[in-house]
Amino acid sequence: MFCTRYLLNLQRDITKRMAAHNELGKWGEDMAVEYLRRKGLTILERDWHSGHRDIDIIAQEGDTIVFVEVKTRRNRLFADPEQAVDYRKIRKLSSAMNHYVKFRRLNNDLRFDIISVVGTGEGEPEIEHIEDVRLF
Repeated sequence: MFCTRYLLNLQRDITKRMAAHNELGKWGEDMAVEYLRRKGLTILERDWHSGHRDIDIIAQEGDTIVFVEVKTRRNRLFADPEQAVDYRKIRKLSSAMNHYVKFRRLNNDLRFDIISVVGTGEGEPEIEHIEDVRLF
């Protein structure tokens, strides 16, 4: 009985944390979209998925298609958000970008950016935009 109750409480706690994490990530992406629009970029897609491939934001700046990975954190206590874009993530993003370009039959210049958003969802976030990140 105790074990079952403990496991149910643990499951509820995990579910609450995941919901809060997802809400923070959604807020971060909303802030990144607003930031990009203020810079004059046109948002083409958000949360584009194809199978296991996904891209947070696809935008256009002039003739260049810009693929954006957004990393959101409450603070910088453990690491900068952009440090979460490691080799494995870059490989997955490269595959997703390649698939998107073929799917849409694009012939534009391409760019990959990372936007880190630090905040709690209240007030103005701290936004850092790293443009033209090399994928290889």
